[in-house]
Amino acid sequence: MDRVIEFVSQHYYLIAAWVLTLAMLLWTESRKSGKSVSPAEATRLINKDGATVIDIRPKKEWDTGHITGALHLPLADLDKRMGEIKADKSKPVIVVCNVGQAAASATKKLKAEGFTQAIRLSGGMTEWRGQNMPVVK
Repeated sequence: MDRVIEFVSQHYYLIAAWVLTLAMLLWTESRKSGKSVSPAEATRLINKDGATVIDIRPKKEWDTGHITGALHLPLADLDKRMGEIKADKSKPVIVVCNVGQAAASATKKLKAEGFTQAIRLSGGMTEWRGQNMPVVK
Protein backbone atom coordinates (compact mmCIF):
# COMPACT_ATOMS: atom_id res chain seq x y z
CA MET A 1 0.00 0.00 0.00
CA ASP A 2 2.89 2.32 0.78
CA ARG A 3 4.25 1.79 -2.73
CA VAL A 4 0.91 2.74 -4.28
CA ILE A 5 0.78 5.97 -2.30
CA GLU A 6 4.38 6.69 -3.23
CA PHE A 7 3.64 6.05 -6.93
CA VAL A 8 0.55 8.28 -6.87
CA SER A 9 2.40 11.10 -5.14
CA GLN A 10 5.35 10.94 -7.55
CA HIS A 11 3.31 10.41 -10.74
CA TYR A 12 0.20 12.49 -10.17
CA TYR A 13 0.15 13.55 -13.83
CA LEU A 14 -0.17 9.90 -14.92
CA ILE A 15 -3.04 9.37 -12.48
CA ALA A 16 -4.73 12.58 -13.71
CA ALA A 17 -4.34 11.44 -17.34
CA TRP A 18 -5.77 8.02 -16.49
CA VAL A 19 -8.79 9.53 -14.68
CA LEU A 20 -9.41 11.94 -17.57
CA THR A 21 -9.20 9.12 -20.11
CA LEU A 22 -11.61 6.98 -18.09
CA ALA A 23 -14.07 9.87 -17.75
CA MET A 24 -13.94 10.58 -21.48
CA LEU A 25 -14.50 6.91 -22.29
CA LEU A 26 -17.53 6.70 -19.99
CA TRP A 27 -18.95 9.94 -21.38
CA THR A 28 -18.50 8.79 -25.00
CA GLU A 29 -20.07 5.40 -24.33
CA SER A 30 -23.07 6.93 -22.59
CA ARG A 31 -23.66 9.31 -25.52
CA LYS A 32 -23.38 6.52 -28.07
CA SER A 33 -25.97 4.39 -26.37
CA GLY A 34 -28.59 7.14 -26.30
CA LYS A 35 -31.24 7.86 -23.73
CA SER A 36 -32.38 5.02 -21.51
CA VAL A 37 -35.26 4.50 -19.12
CA SER A 38 -35.68 2.30 -16.06
CA PRO A 39 -38.32 -0.45 -16.03
CA ALA A 40 -40.55 1.74 -13.83
CA GLU A 41 -40.26 4.69 -16.23
CA ALA A 42 -40.87 2.34 -19.19
CA THR A 43 -44.07 1.10 -17.54
CA ARG A 44 -45.24 4.69 -17.09
CA LEU A 45 -44.48 5.49 -20.73
CA ILE A 46 -46.36 2.39 -21.90
CA ASN A 47 -49.41 3.02 -19.71
CA LYS A 48 -49.73 6.81 -19.92
CA ASP A 49 -48.07 7.83 -23.19
CA GLY A 50 -48.89 4.79 -25.31
CA ALA A 51 -45.25 3.87 -25.92
CA THR A 52 -44.50 1.07 -28.36
CA VAL A 53 -42.15 -1.67 -27.13
CA ILE A 54 -39.83 -3.32 -29.64
CA ASP A 55 -37.93 -6.42 -28.53
CA ILE A 56 -34.81 -6.94 -30.65
CA ARG A 57 -33.63 -10.19 -29.05
CA PRO A 58 -33.35 -13.38 -31.13
CA LYS A 59 -36.41 -15.67 -31.23
CA LYS A 60 -34.87 -18.12 -28.77
CA GLU A 61 -34.57 -15.38 -26.12
CA TRP A 62 -37.98 -13.90 -27.05
CA ASP A 63 -39.59 -17.29 -26.35
CA THR A 64 -38.24 -17.28 -22.78
CA GLY A 65 -40.48 -14.30 -22.01
CA HIS A 66 -41.14 -10.76 -23.20
CA ILE A 67 -42.95 -7.59 -22.18
CA THR A 68 -46.71 -7.68 -22.75
CA GLY A 69 -47.63 -6.10 -26.08
CA ALA A 70 -44.05 -5.96 -27.34
CA LEU A 71 -43.35 -6.25 -31.05
CA HIS A 72 -40.67 -8.82 -31.88
CA LEU A 73 -38.20 -7.45 -34.43
CA PRO A 74 -34.82 -9.18 -34.12
CA LEU A 75 -31.91 -6.78 -34.54
CA ALA A 76 -30.69 -8.71 -37.59
CA ASP A 77 -34.04 -8.11 -39.34
CA LEU A 78 -34.70 -4.57 -38.13
CA ASP A 79 -33.73 -2.83 -41.37
CA LYS A 80 -35.91 -5.15 -43.50
CA ARG A 81 -38.92 -5.01 -41.17
CA MET A 82 -38.87 -1.32 -40.20
CA GLY A 83 -42.22 -0.84 -41.97
CA GLU A 84 -43.95 -3.15 -39.47
CA ILE A 85 -43.64 -0.58 -36.71
CA LYS A 86 -47.07 0.99 -36.63
CA ALA A 87 -46.23 3.64 -34.08
CA ASP A 88 -46.63 7.37 -34.23
CA LYS A 89 -43.09 8.57 -34.90
CA SER A 90 -43.47 11.32 -32.31
CA LYS A 91 -44.49 8.93 -29.51
CA PRO A 92 -42.01 6.99 -27.37
CA VAL A 93 -40.59 3.75 -28.76
CA ILE A 94 -38.83 1.61 -26.16
CA VAL A 95 -36.21 -0.79 -27.51
CA VAL A 96 -35.53 -3.89 -25.43
CA CYS A 97 -32.62 -6.31 -25.64
CA ASN A 98 -31.16 -8.74 -23.12
CA VAL A 99 -28.95 -6.41 -21.03
CA GLY A 100 -29.48 -2.99 -22.58
CA GLN A 101 -26.40 -2.58 -24.78
CA ALA A 102 -27.52 -3.97 -28.15
CA ALA A 103 -30.53 -1.67 -28.06
CA ALA A 104 -28.24 1.33 -28.67
CA SER A 105 -27.70 0.49 -32.35
CA ALA A 106 -31.41 -0.16 -32.82
CA THR A 107 -32.39 3.20 -31.32
CA LYS A 108 -29.87 4.87 -33.62
CA LYS A 109 -31.52 3.22 -36.64
CA LEU A 110 -34.99 4.18 -35.44
CA LYS A 111 -33.95 7.80 -34.96
CA ALA A 112 -32.56 7.81 -38.51
CA GLU A 113 -36.02 6.64 -39.68
CA GLY A 114 -37.72 9.55 -37.91
CA PHE A 115 -38.68 8.04 -34.55
CA THR A 116 -37.80 11.07 -32.45
CA GLN A 117 -38.35 9.41 -29.06
CA ALA A 118 -36.55 6.09 -29.58
CA ILE A 119 -35.13 5.07 -26.20
CA ARG A 120 -33.68 1.89 -24.75
CA LEU A 121 -34.64 -0.04 -21.65
CA SER A 122 -31.79 0.30 -19.16
CA GLY A 123 -30.60 -3.14 -18.16
CA GLY A 124 -32.82 -4.80 -20.76
CA MET A 125 -34.91 -7.84 -19.93
CA THR A 126 -32.41 -8.83 -17.25
CA GLU A 127 -33.26 -5.69 -15.26
CA TRP A 128 -36.98 -6.04 -16.11
CA ARG A 129 -37.05 -9.53 -14.63
CA GLY A 130 -34.80 -8.46 -11.75
CA GLN A 131 -37.47 -5.97 -10.67
CA ASN A 132 -40.17 -8.68 -10.90
CA MET A 133 -41.99 -6.95 -13.75
CA PRO A 134 -44.50 -9.10 -15.67
CA VAL A 135 -43.45 -11.14 -18.70
CA VAL A 136 -45.47 -13.12 -21.22
CA LYS A 137 -44.34 -16.41 -22.76
